[in-house]
Amino acid sequence: MNAFAPMPFSSSPMDSGGVSSMPHNLEAEQALLGSLMFDNAVFERLSDRLRGSHFYEPFHQRLYDAIEDHIRQGMLAEPTILMERFKQDPAFQEFGGLRYLADLVDRAPPAANAPDYARVVYDLALRRDLIRIGGEIIKEAPNPETPADEQIEQAEQTLYSLAETGKPSSGFVSFSHALSGAVQMAAEAYQRDGKLAGLATGLNDLDKKLGGLHPSDLLILAGRPSMGKTALATNMAFNVARAYQWEPTPEGRKTVNGGVVAFYSLEMSAEQLAMRILADASGVSSDKLRKGEIDASDFGKLRDAAVEIGESPLYIDATGGLSISKLAARARRLKRMEHGLDLIIVDYLQLVTTGENSQKNRVQEVSEITGGLKALAKELSVPIIALSQLSRQVEQREDKRPQLSDLRESGSIEQDADCVMFVYRESYYLGRAEPREGTEEHLQWQQDMDRLQGQAEVVIGKQRHGPIGIVKLAFDADTVRFGNLAHGYEEVSYE
Repeated sequence: MNAFAPMPFSSSPMDSGGVSSMPHNLEAEQALLGSLMFDNAVFERLSDRLRGSHFYEPFHQRLYDAIEDHIRQGMLAEPTILMERFKQDPAFQEFGGLRYLADLVDRAPPAANAPDYARVVYDLALRRDLIRIGGEIIKEAPNPETPADEQIEQAEQTLYSLAETGKPSSGFVSFSHALSGAVQMAAEAYQRDGKLAGLATGLNDLDKKLGGLHPSDLLILAGRPSMGKTALATNMAFNVARAYQWEPTPEGRKTVNGGVVAFYSLEMSAEQLAMRILADASGVSSDKLRKGEIDASDFGKLRDAAVEIGESPLYIDATGGLSISKLAARARRLKRMEHGLDLIIVDYLQLVTTGENSQKNRVQEVSEITGGLKALAKELSVPIIALSQLSRQVEQREDKRPQLSDLRESGSIEQDADCVMFVYRESYYLGRAEPREGTEEHLQWQQDMDRLQGQAEVVIGKQRHGPIGIVKLAFDADTVRFGNLAHGYEEVSYE
């Protein structure tokens, strides 16, 4: 290919210190634009990654945008046709008008080389953005009004957004490629404890019903206060972290059982959450722990349990009022660490925010939050369990078993979730309706209480990839622990 002749430069909006102060390669831009006009089919190989803003020269930005517009509208993008769009553009005349476009086509490299030039253009655009972002970070760093840790999170989020901007979408994959991935998932499930396709929660009947917790799934765990939704989420988090096993790979390490867990506790402190897990692991009553009513035997159990579970890969973030963007940034940071990330739990959904100065109503905010959590689950390829409140209308019904319509701001939650589960303990409501002693009603009530004692239900109201129904679990109120019952679940139907 013949070298391009020197060309006049227009002032780049990104360049504040002269043409040579920012990295660029005008010859690569010319070669790429020439290839596109010579063979419009080249565009389909570049459009997932390249944007007009990636070009350094402003006229080249506008020229690429014009080429893209014509091709997307099914029109031919070649010099004579494109010239009509730039007749009133001073830079077009300065570059030589139609003659310049024709020279680009005449000197265009083979179409097969176009992706190489596109990579050069894109890489240099990223470098210019890095310089710009670096300058903004340096400018903001001395500002005492913004805490340093918040500045770091903002910088991290900006850099991540930059990395995602030009990331090509996966597009179509062949069925054979998808099939190979499915077989690999089945093989990993076969090697895993319980032979589940997903991540085991340690609650056998629930795992059988769900097939485990699957990557990219958003699961909603909802319940009224005192039903035990936080306790159930904590139990699952601890069970997954305690079972963690890994093997080395060329890329680092790979989880083969259990997993690394991120627990966002927006309501309870990290110490309160750890106290619950310690009660679960030791068998010491959480009420006794909270009141300090423990003896030497209890303390020995606590000490032994703390040693046993101390190395479990369970990470707790107890930041209150966390925004969905900060939550995602912190999850990405944990995922990038050597051990990776296998499960995210958010307690609870309604305490996540959409950021400062939001003008949206609460329904719109919850929609943005659930959409953000689902997108994060897909991006990181991990299951996310988000806890949710239920409306008070549950208390006004005779049958207080939760339904999908009981979800607060339910539209987006139900739509975005792959699975919706409700925690329900009938004994809680029955215990508040004790009849007068000495009556037949009280005798029947006592029999019902004995039957329901130590039991809880997980009502699966929606499951995108499986059946709905009720899973019965054991519940120990002293240690606030859910466990396995000898029997399984009952099938129910919801209209």
